[in-house]
Amino acid sequence: MNNFSPTLATRLMLALAVLLSAFPLYWMLVIASRTNADAVSVPPPFLPGGNLGDNIVAVLNNEDAKFLLGLTNSFIVSSIVTVSVVIISTLAGFAFANLSFKGRNLLLVLVLLTMAVPLQQMGVVPLYRLMVSLEWTGTLKAVILPYLLNGFGVFLMTQYTRQAVPMELVEAARVDGAATLRIWWNVVLPAVRPGMAVLGINTFMLMWNDFMWPLIVLTPDNPTVQIAITSLNARFSTNYTLIFAGTALSIIPLIAVFVAFGRQIVGGLMEGAVKA
Repeated sequence: MNNFSPTLATRLMLALAVLLSAFPLYWMLVIASRTNADAVSVPPPFLPGGNLGDNIVAVLNNEDAKFLLGLTNSFIVSSIVTVSVVIISTLAGFAFANLSFKGRNLLLVLVLLTMAVPLQQMGVVPLYRLMVSLEWTGTLKAVILPYLLNGFGVFLMTQYTRQAVPMELVEAARVDGAATLRIWWNVVLPAVRPGMAVLGINTFMLMWNDFMWPLIVLTPDNPTVQIAITSLNARFSTNYTLIFAGTALSIIPLIAVFVAFGRQIVGGLMEGAVKA
């Protein structure tokens, strides 16, 4: 009993957490590789089958779902919104954290208050009317515009910049003759790279998984990937194998983005540890 060290207990808990987290992904692959009869059988199958390739082909060839178009649209929307949110939030965070101007605290409070407003619930009707007046319904612009900036990103980058970029560093750069944008580009951006990566991952995942607003403002002929997955259902029944196969395809870009941005997070943390 004495050999059961805290390190071993921690490893066992982490292993259990990994198993619990990975099981839904494994179950998704099991159902995606089976027939629909296997998916609804009792007891359910726990090992992958041999129909994954056929199910993926059926998803891609489904004329009602337009799955490839949905993947493309979701990638375009998520990428544009992520780039916009990260850049604007980093600029605003630098301004709130390291620049002195009148009304700075008041503006930051107003930004925080926007986080208290549930946009999807309270803003859906005026937003939809705005898109109708702009004649943007059915286009990706209607999905992109409401999300180009969010209060959480500004707040996150403000707090991160305050910790990562000392005022002495900014003042030193200003003494050397650097302009404000030059300080942001050469001093602030390298220091806040891990925070930008976290914000980028979070924003991309939120936009990729967004369902309600695209369902309202887009048409079935121009869907995002989440709308395309729902279109895989048959008219009077649910085809679980196609839905799970489509879901498996839809998470591949998320994994790629997580790997790419995750390297930035680890690299930034390692640089900070070396400097410390």
